[in-house]
Amino acid sequence: MITDGERCPCLSGLTFGECCAPIHRGERVAATAEVLMRSRYSAFAVGDAGWLRASWHTSTRPPSLNLDDDVVWRRLDILATRAGGPFDDAGEVEFAASWRNPATGERGSLHERSRFVREQGRWFYVDGDVEA
Repeated sequence: MITDGERCPCLSGLTFGECCAPIHRGERVAATAEVLMRSRYSAFAVGDAGWLRASWHTSTRPPSLNLDDDVVWRRLDILATRAGGPFDDAGEVEFAASWRNPATGERGSLHERSRFVREQGRWFYVDGDVEA
């Protein structure tokens, strides 16, 4: 388990307690689509399925979510953003997320263009296009 004093998994340069943890705990909302994307990556990294579901738009949210405990998320790279700022109602974030499975030694990367919407002051993940 990660503590508030450790480096945030999203690699923002801040501690978890300064960055994504307050968003996960509902103490503040993500100001932009990129900040929400970073908080979602961190939720995958710390195994917070509850936050992942809560930040998923109701129109596309799966009924349940099971995270793979064997996958360790290692790095998030934000490649591009389109809109998604504090005054926008929609946005896109393109990212690459690297992972590994310590049990098998397998490594990989997920490359996705994610779409977000903002409703009543809160950003939500809608869906994304995964690239090979």
